[in-house]
Amino acid sequence: MSSSINTVCKNLKRCCFPALAVVICASVSTQAQDVALRAPSEAVAGTAASIGTSGGGSATFYLTGPAIAAKRDVQLGQDISLSPKDLQSAGRYVAIVCAPECSSVVFFVAPSKPSRLTFLVHPSRAPVSLNDVISGVAIPFDEFQNMVIAPLNIQFQLAAKGSAPTTRNVQTRDGAAWFRTNSGKTAGAMQVIASLNDVTAKRVVQQVASDPCSLRIKGQPTAKGVLVETEPVHDCSGNPVPDGTIVTFTAKNGNQTSFVDAPVKQDVARATLLVKGPVVVSAASGVAMGNELRLNGKE
Repeated sequence: MSSSINTVCKNLKRCCFPALAVVICASVSTQAQDVALRAPSEAVAGTAASIGTSGGGSATFYLTGPAIAAKRDVQLGQDISLSPKDLQSAGRYVAIVCAPECSSVVFFVAPSKPSRLTFLVHPSRAPVSLNDVISGVAIPFDEFQNMVIAPLNIQFQLAAKGSAPTTRNVQTRDGAAWFRTNSGKTAGAMQVIASLNDVTAKRVVQQVASDPCSLRIKGQPTAKGVLVETEPVHDCSGNPVPDGTIVTFTAKNGNQTSFVDAPVKQDVARATLLVKGPVVVSAASGVAMGNELRLNGKE
């Protein structure tokens, strides 16, 4: 008998109803039976399994798991069949049989084989020639969206313009494998592929020019003042900087100083400085400084 029935019987006896306690406990004893349950071994998500039972007669079966709560009538002494749909979610399950006393057994369902990779790479745009600027993580899942946490070897392949392709083999830990790497020296697309047997996922990181490395400027007087412009602006690896990079031109005329910000367009930044008389012009972008020009502006 279950502990709850034993408690009832003891309480009845203590409350001066010994005859009633004997009748109730004897009635329950004739109906109840101990049922042994045998859990499925090595159950896999999406695969049929069965639970063994002992005894005889009808009983009520309950199954609870990560994504299921089911109830049905069963016959004791026969295996209880669990369909692939019952076991699609990996995790902890509890099987309960009541006839009328309840017996239970706990078992675990493992994920099935990986069918896809969730692959994240950061950032989508990375400056060239930086250490550990690109990172990625790959997580395997089975066809039922269960994360596969068993150790698996994932291969990362990286290919970029101007660099030899590289390959890294990383074992998953707690269901994830990750890497960090430097960006290349040449602007352009870097293709990153994560593969696990015949399952692959691809991502692209756009490598862009880093900060300008040096500036060379030239200029000439105009009717409005001085027209100045840079030579093509490149980073330290020789990549043209992207359009929109700001170059600041500084004009010093005696005690007066003026500034003009100009964006790079098609590799060159240019601006008109509204100054008169002799002027010294310089340029800067980020930490890069340009040469100085001494010009005579219009009076």
